Amino acid sequence: MEALINKIFSCNNQATFEALALELFDYQMENNPIYAPYAALILKGKIPANIYEIPFLPIEFFKQEQIICQGKGVEEIFLSSGTTGEQSKHLVADLSLYKKSYLRAFQQFYGDINDYCILALLPSYQEREGSSLIYMVDDLIKKSGHPKSGFYLNNLTELSNTIKELEKKGQKTILFGVTYALLDLAAQHPHHLKHTIIMETGGMKGKRKELLKEEIHQLLKKAFLTENIHSEYGMTELLSQSYSKGKNNFKSPPWMKILIRDVNDPLSIIGNNKTGGINVIDLANIYSCPFIATQDLGKTFDNDSFSVLGRFDNSDLRGCNLLVQ
Repeated sequence: MEALINKIFSCNNQATFEALALELFDYQMENNPIYAPYAALILKGKIPANIYEIPFLPIEFFKQEQIICQGKGVEEIFLSSGTTGEQSKHLVADLSLYKKSYLRAFQQFYGDINDYCILALLPSYQEREGSSLIYMVDDLIKKSGHPKSGFYLNNLTELSNTIKELEKKGQKTILFGVTYALLDLAAQHPHHLKHTIIMETGGMKGKRKELLKEEIHQLLKKAFLTENIHSEYGMTELLSQSYSKGKNNFKSPPWMKILIRDVNDPLSIIGNNKTGGINVIDLANIYSCPFIATQDLGKTFDNDSFSVLGRFDNSDLRGCNLLVQ
């Protein structure tokens, strides 16, 4: 599998991606006791000729089943932050895959982690166990090596003072923040940010009235006098993330691809510029499931970017960037 893993993270074109996805599909059919029978029922003996014919596992399965390939142990269990019903559980067999994924994606989108101070305002995630976001941001904080990098639970004044100090020094900074806490920071400590990227990770978590993401970003842009608010699109069930540098336009790393399924025919993949359900192929999810049908609505575009437009059902808001649009 080491050779396959190396291929996944060095993937750099569509042909290679499709070949790897089909190879992982074969692996899943041989080793995943949940995905294999589900996919077999849909395929009825047919063998997928391309990624558009691969069945996608509904994300709800992660609430009910143990999604992991046979013979694999569990290094970590990531839990969703759902406020109703059961939590999704991602049984991670190899944490090094997650680390490779988020570190390489960060470098691709933002450059060398050592150039940044990483700040985190993620109280609702810190206050619970099993957050994949906290795991990632904690590692980014350590990897940055900056003495001011760290978590800020509810101490907004201290965070504001730190940001002002970093701004005076011209230090490149990224602030990962849950939506409601960023809005509190904006209301209490507005500041002109020239060197700080606001990375909104989604989630009002019942703390405030739900707002459209566009409204949220307008409030943050006004408070911090910045042109764009960045966002991360990730979730408990994935080991990879997509990033937006503004205007709800997300790009994925080369080993992750977004497809849009027909709302009325979930087995049918539709083209660009059409609203439908977001399906994710995450090649880093080798040992759980690389093919996931999410509950999110979105659109893909010709330049391989996509937008997130909302959810099929807003009764279980969870994960990153899953606000009702």
